[in-house]
Amino acid sequence: MSTGPGAHSAPAPATHDSSAAHDSPATAGTSPATANPAQAEDPAQTTPATPSATAGTPAAGPETPGTSPATAGPSPRTPRSSSMFSSLKVRNYRLFFMGQVVSNTGTWMQRIAQDWLVLSLTGSSAAVGITTALQFLPMLLFGLYGGVLVDRLPKRPTLLVTQTAMALTGLALAFLTLSGHVQVWHVYLAAFAVGLATVVDNPARQSFVSEMVGPGQLQNAVSLNSANFQSARLVGPAVAGLLITGVGTGWAFLLNGLSFVAPIVGLLLMRARELHVVQRTPRGKGQLREGLRYVAGRPDLIWPIVLVGFIGTFGFNFPVWLSAYADDTFHAGAGAYSLFNTLMALGSLAGALLAARRGTARLRVLIAAAVAFGALEVVAATAPSLWLFALLMVPIGIAGLTVNVTANTSVQMATDPAMRGRVMALFMMVFMGGSPLGAPLVGWVTDAYGPRIGFALGGLVSMAAATTIGLVLARLGGLRVSLGWHRGAPRVRFVPRTRTEEQLATV
Repeated sequence: MSTGPGAHSAPAPATHDSSAAHDSPATAGTSPATANPAQAEDPAQTTPATPSATAGTPAAGPETPGTSPATAGPSPRTPRSSSMFSSLKVRNYRLFFMGQVVSNTGTWMQRIAQDWLVLSLTGSSAAVGITTALQFLPMLLFGLYGGVLVDRLPKRPTLLVTQTAMALTGLALAFLTLSGHVQVWHVYLAAFAVGLATVVDNPARQSFVSEMVGPGQLQNAVSLNSANFQSARLVGPAVAGLLITGVGTGWAFLLNGLSFVAPIVGLLLMRARELHVVQRTPRGKGQLREGLRYVAGRPDLIWPIVLVGFIGTFGFNFPVWLSAYADDTFHAGAGAYSLFNTLMALGSLAGALLAARRGTARLRVLIAAAVAFGALEVVAATAPSLWLFALLMVPIGIAGLTVNVTANTSVQMATDPAMRGRVMALFMMVFMGGSPLGAPLVGWVTDAYGPRIGFALGGLVSMAAATTIGLVLARLGGLRVSLGWHRGAPRVRFVPRTRTEEQLATV
């Protein structure tokens, strides 16, 4: 069901089924308060504003031009529990979640089989990078327009169309591979077709989460979506490795195509009257520009999006690096590639469950996790043995998933419901759409200078971006860096500026 890292999840809500308007009373709406770091004492440490439960509270303000409040409140059946799995008590979300378990497993099977098939056909890491780039190129080119469409369309019918399209693509690739007629351009075309469906599927799927669970369960549901995606990542690569070595890559493509039956059935079984109805944006001119202006005027939105853009472009090129490490550095074959992905998924699952336990999505957690993610990639690049490299995939998975979930949740919770489709489309466009730029470049560096140099370069760029954006957010929040010693060890902290320092900073 997901097609990108963390897409999870993950990897934006805004509309409703037409039938829901007749099944549910039009009670008062909920809309997030505008969270402007320029008005907060510490945006690097504050939690983005959570949706207000006050009836009829508008989200309008100087930072939210042209937005409109939601038109219906939470269903009375929404649970108030804050346990790790509380959002699963919502029937519609439970159906959605179970469908994803099956579909995400198939997605990871196809991803592993696709990368290995391209490497087998061409012998080139750059070709694997091109495949990844083609899958995410549509998001870069059309992602914002996909967000505009999602804000206008009912989510459930939209997801039925996109999920069916991706199922047909997987089945077509299975037929070509099993019949022995597959060529590398077929894989390129299939990757591009999946990317086209993702342009609408990702923002629609993310925005639909809030319609199923409501604002009170959004943080928990986003984290569980990521846990779902990463738990499938544990099973999918292992099954793919067995299929590739046992019967061939074509069977992995076939099972992925069939796996989409589960989410499609789940969507059909949902009760429209239990969805949290959100006002759809009517067709009009300038809606794309309106969404960009909305994000540009909100530092608490723009800087997390910029950060995940750098990390998604340069730090998340694992199909290129891990296949090269398995084949060229350690000469261990498809089994090692599957092992690397499985261990990274184990770490990502742990990171997702930890995120589900947290009640907030703090920007300081985002910055710290991004710095740790880059540093761990640099350390892994120098690992001398296969087993040490494999073990480092676990903490890399934890840090990478924490970056993705924290950024995703903070952006969703700080965004007006009527704008979420466009904002989350921008988020996914930046996060996933950077791959068409980064993957070929990283693939070329990996081919020319070796996997270790390519992996280390991605980590260094991620560290530099996280450090720079952390300093920007600290400055916006009136903080400064304090260097000192604590119990004989160096310590770096952000502390409030004094009034004199603030006056000098404005000169």
